[in-house]
Amino acid sequence: MKRVYLVLSLILSGIFNVFAQQSAVQEDEVALYRKVITQRAEKIAVVLDINDSIQHERVRNIIRDQYSNLNDIYLKRDEKLKAVRLAHADNKTELDAAKNKLAVKTDSKVAKLHKKYLSKLSAKLSAAQIEQVKNGMTYSVLPITYKAYQEQILTLTEDQKKQILVWLTEAREHAMDGESSEKKHAWFGKYKGKINNYLSAAGYDLKKEGKEWEKRRKSTATGK
Repeated sequence: MKRVYLVLSLILSGIFNVFAQQSAVQEDEVALYRKVITQRAEKIAVVLDINDSIQHERVRNIIRDQYSNLNDIYLKRDEKLKAVRLAHADNKTELDAAKNKLAVKTDSKVAKLHKKYLSKLSAKLSAAQIEQVKNGMTYSVLPITYKAYQEQILTLTEDQKKQILVWLTEAREHAMDGESSEKKHAWFGKYKGKINNYLSAAGYDLKKEGKEWEKRRKSTATGK
């Protein structure tokens, strides 16, 4: 009996050690992730020129927490998605329906979080500063792309510029909630396609405009 107890004790000890190691690894991963998103939020907050250090920290933490809250939503979605795939592995119709239902629920949670996040920022920042935060979270794709369209097509009307900006702004609102760099850029890609179709319908030859723009840039670079 003593040998049996000894064997059981060793087995249980080994199991507890494995759990302890796994727990330690998970804690390290959480700590590392929190450090990364804090640094990311700091890079965005630092350009806002908030002189009050306490106010600066509060804003940075609001941005950091948004990254964290989005991550939580997507992690829970991924866990549920695994269960959905297992439950409906033999029925594609049911699988697609379950995945769509999960996507709708996820989108709803993200939309609510987005609204709450902007409300928190509005209580601390000006409209111009919030613009900076939004651009910081989306790699400044909006101002870069908007500028590029105007440089590429010199004959854009004011109404066309306005419409381009409207669509890029809408893309940015979605991209802010993207779970990865690829997903954020994909939102802009989707809306750039819409913009390009709009400009083509207005009579612009985008390939030709692009070539002419490239010539102008090369001429500016060489000073000729």
